[in-house]
Amino acid sequence: MATLVTVAPLFLGTDPFPSIAYAVSMLMGVGFLIAAAGVVRSVWANSPKRAANP
Repeated sequence: MATLVTVAPLFLGTDPFPSIAYAVSMLMGVGFLIAAAGVVRSVWANSPKRAANP
């Protein structure tokens, strides 16, 4: 959603946002990586093979 808001002025022909807005939107990939790492860590910790060997 934030990416759509950031690029909307480019498609609507309005004044573009300041450069910092585009830099912040680039950080969303970092957030996705952190979230994915958390999911992988949770799945790995709760796998049946690991639960059988405490």
